[in-house]
Amino acid sequence: MMKKKKDIIKSLAIHKNDVGSTEIQIGLLTEKITKLSDHFKKFKKDKHSTLGLTKSVNKRKKLLSYLKRNNTESYQKVIKQLNLRK
Repeated sequence: MMKKKKDIIKSLAIHKNDVGSTEIQIGLLTEKITKLSDHFKKFKKDKHSTLGLTKSVNKRKKLLSYLKRNNTESYQKVIKQLNLRK
């Protein structure tokens, strides 16, 4: 997990010390959503974790719309890099 997180941060960072920009937050949320989705394939009856998944999806959605409003170029890059929106 930690190596994956560092890779995400490194690939989406705007500058050398960047660890919390919108782009990175979206990348980390995408990773979390993917992990939870895989978890639900095995454990269909896990209803408590669905709340966490829903919150993560909504937060990512808000961050994406914010990024689209304020920096469309970066938005396009993030969408392409994380393979979102077919």
